[in-house]
Amino acid sequence: MKKILLASSILFISVISFSQTEKKNGTIYVKHPYIDVVNAGTKAYVAHNLESWKSYYADTSKFSISGVDKMMTIKENQANLFLDYKFFDNISVTTVGYPDYLHYDDKDQKVVQSWWKWSGKSKKTGKTVVTYFVQFDWFNTAGKIVRETSLGDFSKIFAEEGM
Repeated sequence: MKKILLASSILFISVISFSQTEKKNGTIYVKHPYIDVVNAGTKAYVAHNLESWKSYYADTSKFSISGVDKMMTIKENQANLFLDYKFFDNISVTTVGYPDYLHYDDKDQKVVQSWWKWSGKSKKTGKTVVTYFVQFDWFNTAGKIVRETSLGDFSKIFAEEGM
C-alpha cells in the first residue's frame, strides 16, 4: 500500500510539474531596425568615428562592462573607447552568430542581444588580443540606446590599457 501511495504521489507531482500553461512575454526578431542600430554603432567604433557612434545613444545612456565597478555615462564610456585606439591597432569587432531583438510585453522593453569577437593588435607588445563577449542594448521609444551592458573577460584589454 505504501508503494502505491508513493508511486501515485510521484506521478501526481510529475503531472503537475509538466502541465503548466504556456504564456508569451513578447517576440524575438532576427531582423529589426534596432539590430541595425547596434551594428551601425559597432561599425562606427571600428572606424574610429566616435561622433557617429555617439549618435546612436541617448544623452542619458548608461554603460556597464564586466570588470568595471560602476555604471558609466556616455562621456565616460567614450573616453574608455579612446583608450582602445590609443593602445591597439587593427581593431575589429565581428558578430558571433546573429543578434536578436527581444521585444518584451512586460514594461514594453526593447533589447538587442548580440554576441561579438573583439580583436586588436597591442601597440606595446605587437600581440593580438582577442575577447569574446555578449552585449545587451536597451532602447527607448525614440529608437536610441539608453543602456548597454557588455559581459566578457576584458582583462587582457584592460591590462594593455593599464587599467
